[in-house]
This record gives sequence, structure tokens and C-alpha cells, in this order.
Amino acid sequence: MNENPTGKGTAVVGGGLLPEALDERMIREVVHGFYSEIRKDDLLGPIFNAAIEPEAWPRHLGKMCDFWSSTLLRSGRYEGRPLPPHLAIAGLGEEHFRRWLTLFQSTVGRVCPADVAALFMERALRIAHSFRLAIAFNRGEDTVGVKPILEQSL
Repeated sequence: MNENPTGKGTAVVGGGLLPEALDERMIREVVHGFYSEIRKDDLLGPIFNAAIEPEAWPRHLGKMCDFWSSTLLRSGRYEGRPLPPHLAIAGLGEEHFRRWLTLFQSTVGRVCPADVAALFMERALRIAHSFRLAIAFNRGEDTVGVKPILEQSL
């Protein structure tokens, strides 16, 4: 952690300081808001609701808060491997990741100031591409044809 002049610890990401508005409360609001939309979505809801039992949602949401806290704030709280559960979902494809990113973009746009929303989206786009490549590789598909989903295409 680097210290800024105000004494508040601030992580450096991509050569710049994290926006001061980004904190654990905002991450929680993004995660809970996003998964609330996911659970209602016609395409993604059935996948998530089949994979996560109703009583397991609080634990999953906590884990996702830990993931985003570790990803953006460098808190180190997330312990896990996010890819394997996604590899186990038959038929998971670009349309699912597009919808995931569209809902995520809508959530961060509603909850976060523009600079924080941009940080979330930059990470989400990279994660989605990485997962799509890994899924294609795991299925024995040609990964050369897996192009990144661009934010402006959502």
C-alpha cells in the first residue's frame, strides 16, 4: 500500500491511485445489486439459481465481495479459484458473458462514480475474456477465434 498525503492508504492500480470513492461499502453495493439482477435474468438466472442453493447465496455474495475487494483494493481476502465452477457449466458461451457484462455495466454505472465504474469494467472485461479463453481451451476448441468483448459493444 502506498500512503497518500491525507494518510489514507491507497493502492496503486495501472500506474494511478485508486479513486477515494472506492471502498468496501461500494463493492458490497455493486456485488449485491449485480447478483440481484442476475438472479432475475431470463438467461443467467436459471444457471446461477441451479448452481447456488437459496441458503448458499449469502455465502456466495460474501465470497464475491471478497473477490472484488481483493481484485480492486488488494485486500487479500479472497481465497479460491473462480475458474473451475465456470468450466463445469455446459454450454456456457459468449452470449452468457455478454449478458453478464451488460448487467455488470448497468450495475456499476448506477452505483459508482464514472472513474470507479471504469475500474470495475476494465477488470470485468479482462476476467470475462480470460474465462472465455480457458473454457474454449478446456473444451478443446480453437482459442484463436475467441475475441475480447469490448465495452462499447455491450
